[in-house]
Amino acid sequence: MHRSLGFFLTVALLTLISVQSRADPEIVIAIRYLEAKGTSHSHLYLYREDGKLLRQLTNDNSGQDSAPIFSPDGAMIVFTREKPNNVREFWSVEPREIKLKKLDAAPDWYTSTKSSPHFTNAEPQQSASAVTTASPADSASLSPTPAPTYKSPDNSFELVLREDPNDQDDQIDGPGHGKHFLLRDLKTGTETEFGKIPGFYGAFEILHDSQDKDQHFLFEGPMRLAFFGLHLNSTDGDTVFALDLSGPRFVRLSPNWATPFPLPGEAAFLTFTENRYVPIPGSNKTANCSYIERWDDKLNHVRYARDKSAALCSGMSMYRPGLTPPIITLHGSSD
Repeated sequence: MHRSLGFFLTVALLTLISVQSRADPEIVIAIRYLEAKGTSHSHLYLYREDGKLLRQLTNDNSGQDSAPIFSPDGAMIVFTREKPNNVREFWSVEPREIKLKKLDAAPDWYTSTKSSPHFTNAEPQQSASAVTTASPADSASLSPTPAPTYKSPDNSFELVLREDPNDQDDQIDGPGHGKHFLLRDLKTGTETEFGKIPGFYGAFEILHDSQDKDQHFLFEGPMRLAFFGLHLNSTDGDTVFALDLSGPRFVRLSPNWATPFPLPGEAAFLTFTENRYVPIPGSNKTANCSYIERWDDKLNHVRYARDKSAALCSGMSMYRPGLTPPIITLHGSSD
């Protein structure tokens, strides 16, 4: 039996499209777009990893949809629907065909899933294995006690968090703090004070992995990062800076707080990004909002939300076929 070249090309193209569609990471987010009048509702939205909105998955206004999580095989998303009078329902939806089904109970894998590892300042005390003492030269003219140091996983960089007891900025958690911290390039021997690194505004505490307090760096592919928290003021709260070690440079991840979620196997990370006093379209009101964003190794980012929107994120889950772990989840909100 003979078949035309066009037939084989069509089959090959369809196969390629099928493989690519299965391989593309996707992220589902519970987003509540705040409205000027009436009650706003949280629905599920499915995005491609590059930020393209694929489709809205739910539109029921009887409650608030939250905490979506991909099943281990990525074929289904389970979420919670919060309704009046403390009624909680569990639903599933197939992301491609948008088939919704009310469940009698949440699957075991859903109830046992926790938020994926992320960088935090909660319980910031470092263990003895995470902190080493600096050399006498590091502390003789500045810190009265040895400065904590952190060496990168590949032994190429070292951070020395020294302070100057005579510098007023170093006495408080606020802008200007940390200008005397050192970035050491252990391969070239170059030392650079934080205050001389482009983008420096302040650095107070180095963030650590939520499940491993000895982990303070994010290294994937060409990405070489450490994260620092800083208090701004009572109005703006705290913020987070990414220190690009290979730049070097500082990049502020949000006007307010941002929680980084690593994407193992990718030179990228997600953030649960908080923005205060965002204008609500069509009104004179503002709201404290939250979004999910993706950052690449050059620290360019995309936001998974409508442009110029006031929104609240109440959970997300990313399915990454072929990567470990295949599921990255924020269960409701960050720490």
